[in-house]
Amino acid sequence: MYGMAGTLGGLMAVGLVYAGMSALIKLRGVRFIERLFPSVVVGPVIIVIGLSLAPTAINMIQSPSAEILQTTSFGLRWLVAAVVLGTAILIVTFGKGMMKLIPIFIGMAVGYFLSVMLGIVDYSAVLAADWFSLPEFTRPEFSWGAILFMIPVAVAPIIEHVGDMYAIGGVVNKNFIEKPGLHRTLLGDGIATFFAGVMGGPPNTTYSEVTGAVSLTKVGDPKVLRIAAITAIVFSLVGKISGFLKTIPEPVLGGIMLLLFGMIASVGIKTLIDSKTNMNITRNQVIVSVVLTLGVGGATLQWGSFSLAGIGLASVVGVVLNLILPGHSLLVQESKEDDIVI
Repeated sequence: MYGMAGTLGGLMAVGLVYAGMSALIKLRGVRFIERLFPSVVVGPVIIVIGLSLAPTAINMIQSPSAEILQTTSFGLRWLVAAVVLGTAILIVTFGKGMMKLIPIFIGMAVGYFLSVMLGIVDYSAVLAADWFSLPEFTRPEFSWGAILFMIPVAVAPIIEHVGDMYAIGGVVNKNFIEKPGLHRTLLGDGIATFFAGVMGGPPNTTYSEVTGAVSLTKVGDPKVLRIAAITAIVFSLVGKISGFLKTIPEPVLGGIMLLLFGMIASVGIKTLIDSKTNMNITRNQVIVSVVLTLGVGGATLQWGSFSLAGIGLASVVGVVLNLILPGHSLLVQESKEDDIVI
């Protein structure tokens, strides 16, 4: 509609929206957010994050885009995925030492080797790739139409960001909402998105899949993630490596994602259990039920160019229900306990 250049200008504006939301949270305090997102809302939202990704894994197995896989049998694709999934489960359950830290890598390696033996790996991407490659840069242009179109789009990922921070915090048993603080994590997203627009790259967003990987490997040290980020940047400049990654058959990726996405959903269940959310209370049953149904069902709210769907819509509805149903968390006085009542 607005072209790549106009879209990039809109992304820069989205980055500023993130920064503005970060400043607002800094001024109002994190307790305000925590009262909007008690565990009865956060738990089902995290479950939705995991389950809403599940179709991606299934489609990679059942409806692959690669031509070489479209000619293979349905059962063969599921065989590869099952071997990957089974290998990862065995490593996670019975692995020792270093092996237990890399179940994803081992599972995918076994699946890739099986795919080679079955003749379903296409190496054309490696042969066609250059050894050294640079991304194509586009200079952003500023269009009020593009900016006004993109700014509302920021609402859903900001809401999802909050859910993802709770999810990853639940995995590593740390409260990232308080330390380093939600305002800082949002600002980081905003800065990254702003400079993505400047450099001509895709916008930044919290990546739910990583939560599953961290839960599976138990590796949550930020230093490791920084090394992974630098490694990814280096790999992106080597065309042959990028080409090799493209040769990984989709059933291999789908098989490991079956476990990763399920792990995210299990974090949401753990959140409800650890917070001792009383599911015998009707209001809690209503909130959890509606959030899960809207989020997993793929409901969409459309108003002009503004659209809210999936995780974003489920989160908003969960917050609203928590506020309007009797006994909501904002009724709690800021007493010496300063606890969140659900």
